[in-house]
Amino acid sequence: MHVNKVYRVSTIHRVAQELGEDEDWLRDIADQMDIEDGVIWVYGVGEERVMAFTDFGIEGLQQIIAEHRAQRSAPQPINKGT
Repeated sequence: MHVNKVYRVSTIHRVAQELGEDEDWLRDIADQMDIEDGVIWVYGVGEERVMAFTDFGIEGLQQIIAEHRAQRSAPQPINKGT
């Protein structure tokens, strides 16, 4: 998807609600995303700003969520204190 063809974005608050995820956690994992990944910042009055996602960005965020969950559920190697 080309950035210049974006016709709507969803705020991180809305995406968190739709995905049933914690907004702060999503913000942390989305921090690794770039504009090419479909994340943008919307600026308001003063210092107000909010993270938002294109549809493409939401798909990418869902992939990142799945990767994080897979890492958490993978067995951790046992450290034998060597």
